Amino acid sequence: MDLRSRRATTVRKLGSVALAAGLLISVLSLLSDGGPVEAQILAGLLVVTGIGLRIEAAIYRP
Repeated sequence: MDLRSRRATTVRKLGSVALAAGLLISVLSLLSDGGPVEAQILAGLLVVTGIGLRIEAAIYRP
């Protein structure tokens, strides 16, 4: 495996983790009577970041 493939794989995994964390925060805060607004903002930022990293890995992969 070359360096470019390893980097794309790492970025894709990091994007998946960010996406999963954002969705988990969102679900947990909705289950606990809405939760604070800051938690929803953080969840949204994590989801957007995760999607962006996954797209970058898909484009970057040879």
